[in-house]
Amino acid sequence: MANLSVTKRFGILTAGGDCPGLNAAIRGVCRAAYDRYGMEIVGIANGFRGLIENDTKVLKPENFSGILTLGGTILGSSREKPFGGTTSDKDEVDSDKVSAIKDTYSKLNLDCLVVLGGNGTNTTGYKLSCEGLNIIGLPKTIDNDIFGTDRTFGFHSALAIGTEAIDRLHSTAQSHSRVIVIELMGHKAGWLALYAGVAGGGDVILLPEIPYDIRAIGRHLVKRAKSGKTFSIVVAAEGAISLKEADMDKKDRKKYRSENGPSAAYRIAREIQDETGMETRATVLGYMQRGGIPSASDRVLATSLGTAAVELLANGKYGRMVALTGNDIGSIDLSVPEGKIKNVPLNYYMIDTAKAVGTCMGDE
Repeated sequence: MANLSVTKRFGILTAGGDCPGLNAAIRGVCRAAYDRYGMEIVGIANGFRGLIENDTKVLKPENFSGILTLGGTILGSSREKPFGGTTSDKDEVDSDKVSAIKDTYSKLNLDCLVVLGGNGTNTTGYKLSCEGLNIIGLPKTIDNDIFGTDRTFGFHSALAIGTEAIDRLHSTAQSHSRVIVIELMGHKAGWLALYAGVAGGGDVILLPEIPYDIRAIGRHLVKRAKSGKTFSIVVAAEGAISLKEADMDKKDRKKYRSENGPSAAYRIAREIQDETGMETRATVLGYMQRGGIPSASDRVLATSLGTAAVELLANGKYGRMVALTGNDIGSIDLSVPEGKIKNVPLNYYMIDTAKAVGTCMGDE
């Protein structure tokens, strides 16, 4: 017999970029909700767009069985943002879309909506909760930049992929006596580049949080070359920024970047070659970081966050996001991560770890 639950029927969606562990989280939510509490589950296709267009279907056990190891998301995703991109985008709010979401929620007789996503998704969830909908959020992103949780599912899998890529580049860089710049994801936060850079033995690691001095990088690479080390690996977050760029306004920075390469790796590679004369190449790992099967660690975390979300559903504790704090999984109010980015603190121990083993962080 199913246990008593405040929530009888809920919707579930995945929004934003895909990442490893989404299906594991869907399975964790659905299995616990169905098996333990007998809840009805409505799957919503393609993120918030599915709510706007009422593209939904009731999920049964056969829909969420056998998906633990699958990459991607069985529900599909989109970057539909009915409230705009950030908290300041007041003019971008589409009242028709917000009304459509509320109407679909009502027509489906939902007690709650479970949203799986990153900063934008959980911010949208918070805003929908302010509109009167019951919302529970789950934190997913390979960038690990959601405020209020120590780790997001997807990060560990992307870290393994990034580290393997760096490992493979070592042999090529050594064979050709080159500097190779590898670009990893992370627009505003450098968690992935920092961890993969340390794990892969990067000689230079560049983060969005620490504007880099190309002269400092040049000195470091020249010093390595003079000591007999014929190659170097530079690990850069896609949001890495130079001191020169940091002094520019947004318009000038955008123009500079459009004229100096399609992404950070190409700009940095060009700067290094101009500064040092060393043969330098760029590699952008791109969407490879987000695809494929989730790591064992991400499967465990995603499943645990999913089942924790069900306990919130069962107890009617809405307006919250499940979160990992230390070794404990609990929850925080959805207002906590709303509109925020969890950056790498400048005093974070991993930065000192990198410097202690001889890695240049671009600032000295």
